[in-house]
Amino acid sequence: MSDEPQNWAPRDPSAASATPGNGAREGETPGKKGKAGRKGRPKRTGWRRLVPTWRMTLAAVVGLALLLGGGFFAGYQLVDIPAANAGADAESNVYFYEDGTVLARDGKVNREKIKLSQVPRTVQQAVLAAEDRDFYSQPAVDVRAMFRAGWNTATGKGKQGGSTITQQYVKNYYLGQERTVVRKAKEFFIAIKLNREQSKDQIFEGYLNTSYFGRNAYGIQAAAQAYYGKNVEDLTTAEGAYLASLLNAPSAYDVVAHPDSKPAALDRWNYVLDGMVKEGWLDAAERGTTEFPVPGEAKPPTSLSGQRGYLVQAVEDYLTGNGIIDEKTLATGGHRITTTLDKKKQDAFVEAVNANVTSKRSDDRDADRNVRVGGASIVPQTGEVVAMYGGIDYTQQYVNNATRRDYQVGSTFKPFVLTAAVAHDSTTQDGRRITPESYYDGTNKRTVQGFQSSTAYAPANEDDVDYGQITVRTATDKSVNAVYAQMAQDVGPQKVKETAVALGIPASTPDLTASPSIALGPATASVLDLTEAYATLANHGRHGPYTLVDSISKNGTEIELPERKAKQAVTREAADTTTAVLRSVVEGGTGSAAQAVGRPAVGKTGTAEEDKAAWFAGYTPDLATVVAVMGQDPDSGAQTPLYGALGMPRINGGGAPAETWAAYTEAALRSSPAQEFDLEQAPGSDEPQEPGDESTGTTGPSTPADATPSSPADTAPAAPTTPARPSGDDDAGTEGAADGGAGDAEGTTTGGDGGGDGGTGGDSGATTGDGGNGDPNTISGLIEGVRGTRPSGGE
Repeated sequence: MSDEPQNWAPRDPSAASATPGNGAREGETPGKKGKAGRKGRPKRTGWRRLVPTWRMTLAAVVGLALLLGGGFFAGYQLVDIPAANAGADAESNVYFYEDGTVLARDGKVNREKIKLSQVPRTVQQAVLAAEDRDFYSQPAVDVRAMFRAGWNTATGKGKQGGSTITQQYVKNYYLGQERTVVRKAKEFFIAIKLNREQSKDQIFEGYLNTSYFGRNAYGIQAAAQAYYGKNVEDLTTAEGAYLASLLNAPSAYDVVAHPDSKPAALDRWNYVLDGMVKEGWLDAAERGTTEFPVPGEAKPPTSLSGQRGYLVQAVEDYLTGNGIIDEKTLATGGHRITTTLDKKKQDAFVEAVNANVTSKRSDDRDADRNVRVGGASIVPQTGEVVAMYGGIDYTQQYVNNATRRDYQVGSTFKPFVLTAAVAHDSTTQDGRRITPESYYDGTNKRTVQGFQSSTAYAPANEDDVDYGQITVRTATDKSVNAVYAQMAQDVGPQKVKETAVALGIPASTPDLTASPSIALGPATASVLDLTEAYATLANHGRHGPYTLVDSISKNGTEIELPERKAKQAVTREAADTTTAVLRSVVEGGTGSAAQAVGRPAVGKTGTAEEDKAAWFAGYTPDLATVVAVMGQDPDSGAQTPLYGALGMPRINGGGAPAETWAAYTEAALRSSPAQEFDLEQAPGSDEPQEPGDESTGTTGPSTPADATPSSPADTAPAAPTTPARPSGDDDAGTEGAADGGAGDAEGTTTGGDGGGDGGTGGDSGATTGDGGNGDPNTISGLIEGVRGTRPSGGE
């Protein structure tokens, strides 16, 4: 071996890095020894470098938790419970007939809110079984269900909902139906907040009122009506389960609209019932006998067409006019209004008009296009309006013919004169008490005599007939204008007016003027006004304002209606005496067509000036009804005569109005036994009287045709011809003169608008406003200026 040192490499490569002599590791201070036995961490190589360490995982979880927590906190703080969306509170006002069937809805949204307490318990449980069985025990949000629904949707199992009832209510009431992440996030936070601020019952009630059930029905009350034609309170368990099934797929499960969907609907219905059994809400035995409740036919949305619009309008006018509710509040919707209207009677009224008027119209007659009909019917004892006819169709003719106040009532006003005479124990100008057997001079165009002078008012009888000496009863049967104008003067025009108002004619009625002409009906009361007054006569003189509303509520809270008190408007003897006289009008007078009713009935005919309207007002002991046929140009709206309408030369109250009245009343009372009138007439009402002295005011002569009447304006009144002035209005003579006298003066000097107010002669045809066209330079012209000319017709 050589003595020279050998150079060779160590077998352990790590030894090369060590310091010779001390074995120190790299990085250590020479001379110091490292920790005994500690080895360095091996480096991660290959795919292992992609796997996070437990430290990284823990950090990520903590970070994510902090992020989620911060996001939740921020979302909870930033998202407030908003106001309801635009359609959530929208409701219809729902109008019902007195039997609870729907009359009309006046809103675009078919929704009617109800209290949870109104929903039967089993119906509530059916909804819970269908949508959220743990609603009352679980939080507002079911996170697991949300993730499950999301997973099922993502894996192709169809779109599924994971929302609780609280979330669904939030979506319906506060948000909308759009499917976005933002909407879902808002729904999440609002649901949590809402659950803290409202009880479960409040949320469930809101859900039931906002959910869509198909058939344009929003809310379970609207659904109950749409599918079963009943209120929610009357739903059975089976029906409630079907409605609950609809929440899942409203249109798809409508077995009437889509018969092919019945198997799927049955599966869902069974799922609901089985769920109720599982939760202990339904007895298994009852479940086994429950049959599927097939819903009724789908009906188009109830609009305001036909009579509905007129009825709704009249009800709204009644509510607002009587201060029950103001117009703005009513317009907010959500009111349940049960009317006094009887559906059977309402239908009978429409049928009667169709049979006696509408069916007789012809496109070949120009006059028929002007025909309008109005009607109203009231129960005398209660004042309840049970039927009303407003016109051909609310969508075609907006004005309600039953409530308008622009047509003269004509001779239907005459009974109020007789009632006033008996009520005030009035006498004729020769001092005899006025009774149905009192004689009056029925000479055509006889000048009405005042207590001190002639009034210069000379109404014509229908067809210019002279009747001579006749009783009040006969004058009523034949509707003699000359007699009733004089009788109104004897009673006192102001007292006649007051009596009419007490019976039910509004004091504000146009042309309700205290003058002799008041007897002939120039006043333009509505059909409904006149019905109320006749109902008072039928009720033996007791008057209570009519009513159209039985109850009104909103959100289950009743709105108070004014107390209705009937009072004795006139004595029973006065009302019953008038009723006894009106009986002969039907038995043999101008209203004989009303005999077709087939039971005891009374009534009075009337025709407006120039035959622009014809009336029949009558009653049985249990129903008062008025029918009017009116003429109106549909283009201009101007009132028109009814000459030639319905194929008749002229229409008077004894024609189509009386025929319609009889047809309606017979149908309306068909199921009720006929009642006799129980009358207590004024003493001496049936005692015959002798005609009075023709020199007295009662039977005074007509104004001679060859003499010019004196004008009250420039001639002193003559002395009274009776020894004592009968009871009557203190200013009766003055008013009577003023009524016709102003026209007389003007007619005497100019031959112009003779007759003044007194010449509005109502249905008598005694219109003198158009009669002052005579030549002022001749005697006959002066007379025509005073009297006026008689238009065609009139009763």
